[in-house]
Amino acid sequence: MAPVPPGPIPLHTVVGARAQADRLAAQQFHLVLLDTERAGTVYPLSGEELRIGKAPENDVVIDHPTVSRNHLVVRRHGDRFLVQDLDSTNGTFLDGAQVREAYLRPGALLEVGDVRLRFSPHVSPVQIDPSAEDRLGDLVGRSVPMRQIFALLQRISTTDSTILLVGETGVGKGAAAKAIHKLSPRASGPLVVFDCASVSDSLIESELFGHEKGAFTGAVSQRIGCLERAHGGTLFLDEIDDLALDLQPKLLRAIEDREFRRLGASSPVSFDARIVVASKKDLWAETQAGRFREDLYFRLSVFTVSLPPLRDRKEDIPLLVEAFAGEGLWGRLPEKVREQFLGHTWPGNVRELRNALERARHMADIPELAGDGLLREFTREVPASEGDSLPVEFTGPFKSCKEELIRAFEREYLTRLLGRTKGNIARAAREAELDRKHLYSLLHKYGLVQSEGD
Repeated sequence: MAPVPPGPIPLHTVVGARAQADRLAAQQFHLVLLDTERAGTVYPLSGEELRIGKAPENDVVIDHPTVSRNHLVVRRHGDRFLVQDLDSTNGTFLDGAQVREAYLRPGALLEVGDVRLRFSPHVSPVQIDPSAEDRLGDLVGRSVPMRQIFALLQRISTTDSTILLVGETGVGKGAAAKAIHKLSPRASGPLVVFDCASVSDSLIESELFGHEKGAFTGAVSQRIGCLERAHGGTLFLDEIDDLALDLQPKLLRAIEDREFRRLGASSPVSFDARIVVASKKDLWAETQAGRFREDLYFRLSVFTVSLPPLRDRKEDIPLLVEAFAGEGLWGRLPEKVREQFLGHTWPGNVRELRNALERARHMADIPELAGDGLLREFTREVPASEGDSLPVEFTGPFKSCKEELIRAFEREYLTRLLGRTKGNIARAAREAELDRKHLYSLLHKYGLVQSEGD
């Protein structure tokens, strides 16, 4: 496996899911020649610029009558590539439109005279040395994958590139976003968090871009959106996979142009914010299924970090227990409890572990709730003979007893629902036949999900 070269991080780094057998992979862009007898030749965009033309001193020499001696140059601008025509005779065309200067997008067709080149990504495995530390902000882990993630985040946080965080609910995507912000040059600016799944489709555009007074029915005053509030800092868009398809090109244009229009406004608003997004789904698979725009995917995933589920890094559980509940606690836990912790699949991941420890802390002083009552929380599928009954209190006011039974039922139902669906909120909402926003409110009510903790 090739090492990560010194200097700048490769354009696109994937940890985990997309790398499959290799925990880390790097994605870089290149141009592929589509015409002439040298069709199929690949030209990596590894330097600061790539010059194309007929003259032998160019980086890419194309001996064709329609290509000028010095036809164009491709320059790296941060995490983007800018095409500039060098006063060529026959012009430079990008996706059929003649351009003097334009940014390339993945998959774009670049025409140099009558010769075509495709702007494409390429993924290859890389190796990055794990950090010596077992913590990064609120992220905790001694396992090699987590310490590799720590090392990677420490390096890419200093850049201004967009970052895509991928992982199941509760793995720590929110904590990673906070760490990125704190390590960045923008740490003194705001960290604005927006959950794309928590707002209805009809309001999400206003939440992102803001609106002017009277822009629509109910817009009684001007509203400043998330992009504008994040100016000078970091904007964390959680659950980006829930963003409606019709809004995706608007977000792409805002990120590309660094400006947008509030709803109902005639003039654009500039913004300067680092974009970090999170998804519980594999966004590449979503693009292949037509549920997410490929151009937005590539714009967001300049760097991609896939956070592993807790069941794949159980060696981190003792450290996490002590981080949440106090140093030395793991060794003081009964052996039966330690075995239960290590044997559980943790469908709610780190959040579920943290909530379990919070319950345990409050139960420690109540003998009636200790022992097997705590262990029962870690078993998602309980045999009918052992777990179908709920505690019912028949003494006291009728209303209070009824409300307590309903709370117990709702919590048990939701806990088992998350277990069966492995924390997949969309799947859980479908199975329960609940509106996803209502399901989220119930999960928040019982501490089973927290928007900023993904």
